[in-house]
Amino acid sequence: MDPNLQLMLYVIPTVVGFLLVLPFSKALTGPLVGTFPSLATERGRLFGGLKLITLSGFAVSVQTLWISSKVSEGGNYCSSTSVFSCDDVIGNSMYNTDPVFGLPWGGIGMMVFALLLYFTLTTSAEPNELWVSNYLKMGTLVTVLGIPVILLLISYEYKIEKICQYCTTAHVANIAALVGFFRLMRMSETPEWNEKPEKKVLE
Repeated sequence: MDPNLQLMLYVIPTVVGFLLVLPFSKALTGPLVGTFPSLATERGRLFGGLKLITLSGFAVSVQTLWISSKVSEGGNYCSSTSVFSCDDVIGNSMYNTDPVFGLPWGGIGMMVFALLLYFTLTTSAEPNELWVSNYLKMGTLVTVLGIPVILLLISYEYKIEKICQYCTTAHVANIAALVGFFRLMRMSETPEWNEKPEKKVLE
């Protein structure tokens, strides 16, 4: 499959998820409530968006780890002479691992998004348990800590003068997840957390 076409498998759900965690998502999801009842409430939209975001973030991180392994073996996947060339970024031995533990960035992304996905699935399944608030706070903290990492990776791309499309998708997923977890954390402290769907009045 064409690398850019495959990238859309991660970009589209990430963008849709991002739209769902934004404050104006209600206006976008009105026609879909009949098919997806959970979208009728703000909490439902936020959890729905986070599920898409964290799953996509995990999947694209797996892809970047695979690309890293492929390039290290002498192969290529998305090499290009243009500014967009993930092989040149992920395959750069100076920058493709974290500077502290030497772990591949794709592997770190997998672990982070797996944790965020766990927080999302468990809190959405049991939204009124006592530990939910802590999970939402931890999800917010993890995504906040991801911001300086994203800035570091962007600085690497600037030095290499190449942009990794797959990495950028993971970065956007982290930012989108931050928005979602932060809004859920704030909402969990208000009566809106247990908001009931509006009932349609039949005339």
